[in-house]
Amino acid sequence: MGSIDYLERIPNNIDLAGNRRLQRALEEWQPRFLEWWRDMGPEGYQARDVYLRTAISVDAQGWAQFGYLKMPDYRWGIFLAEPEANRTIAFGDHKGEPAWQEVPGEYRGTLRRLIVTQGDTEPASVEQQRHLGRTCPSLYDLRNLFQVNVEEGRHLWAMVYLLQAYFGRDGREEAEALLQRRSGDTDKPRILGAFNEKTPDWLSFFMFSFFTDRDGKYQLASLAESGFDPLSRTCRFMLTEEAHHMFVGESGVGRIVQRTCEIMKQHPTDDPRTHGVVDLPAIQRYLNFHFSVSLDLFGSEISTNAANFYTLGLKGRFEETKKTDDHLLKNATYRTITLDKDRLLETEQPALPTLNERLRDDYVADCQRGVDRWNRVIREHGIDVQLRLPHRGFHRAIGACAEVRVSPDGRLLSQAEWDAHKHEWLPTEADKTYVQNLMKGVTEPGKFAKWIAAPARGVNGQPVDFEYVRLA
Repeated sequence: MGSIDYLERIPNNIDLAGNRRLQRALEEWQPRFLEWWRDMGPEGYQARDVYLRTAISVDAQGWAQFGYLKMPDYRWGIFLAEPEANRTIAFGDHKGEPAWQEVPGEYRGTLRRLIVTQGDTEPASVEQQRHLGRTCPSLYDLRNLFQVNVEEGRHLWAMVYLLQAYFGRDGREEAEALLQRRSGDTDKPRILGAFNEKTPDWLSFFMFSFFTDRDGKYQLASLAESGFDPLSRTCRFMLTEEAHHMFVGESGVGRIVQRTCEIMKQHPTDDPRTHGVVDLPAIQRYLNFHFSVSLDLFGSEISTNAANFYTLGLKGRFEETKKTDDHLLKNATYRTITLDKDRLLETEQPALPTLNERLRDDYVADCQRGVDRWNRVIREHGIDVQLRLPHRGFHRAIGACAEVRVSPDGRLLSQAEWDAHKHEWLPTEADKTYVQNLMKGVTEPGKFAKWIAAPARGVNGQPVDFEYVRLA
């Protein structure tokens, strides 16, 4: 393979053309990335023209260029947010010291693990979503799916850049491994559990984009506080794209709720399923599942790793620099859930090892704001139902509640009670079959599947009936 034109093929603001060692590393990695993309990226649409947003610079004019292109030709650029002059580390034992421009030798392994774990989520979600195109509810939604996919691919490039540029041979090996693991594979699964779950339908995709991509927002925001400046700047730019992924999820679920409410208002005594929409109890069960699985991504309530990441200056809190405490937390406490025999209690714990829970609190509050907006749609249709976030101990596999059964309203249950009622709280096989049977592809411009409402507006000022993906 010939040399890559780094200004044209890989837009960047890292002077890639001037770094021969990094050029060679990426020249070796790029063909394998493209092979992975063709094998594990969106199935059946690689040759289609898609109306996509591409970042070619970090300024307001350059980070969102729209136009048609084929996904394998997408320009996966490498961008860092503009540097802050004289930036210092804002927290931990190195508070007040100049931010690191190179990896501190003593933190090399820990920092690499943080980058690899974040990087592994990006291709995983593409793999989880690769079959969704054939059941798209509209060309508008199909385009949004592909926009999410190519940006997850770009976020993989962002993490691989850090590995290749700053971690030598270890980084190159980790970059290769990111292309070798597979979502749900029994032998080489992805690192985090939520990224090995299936995304078999569009309701699951929208829930994933709302809940799991929102976890990504909070993890990226915490890493954006890092004392390692290249990681901080990389994550700050990634956050500009993550917002679109959460919009796709929130608006997608909101449009499903809207369509269901329209049918319920037209046919108040009928089962909504007889009219081909997703009933609100099923939406609640899907919400319960995706919220609980995403909560696990934050880790245990008490975590020495979280404490160490903070103390070493590697990973801060959400909006660290806006907080008014001492940014050391050695004598501070924080309230967190603990399990005391047969009771769940909130107790004061040392603040440093409870940083996962503090971040989870920020996340839960953000999720609640989105659920409130869905409930507003329900109220506007005069329907006396509310969607609710389940208790954070519900259906957990990590942390204080992993070994117990907790109801959505926070009661500890026996195994027999859980078994008797879990079908009321989590998607059943009947739910999954019903939702799957709704998934019929709709590809005529301006037309939408009967189970989802049209969006209020199109993409980038285009009309809703714009040909977002050219299938002819």
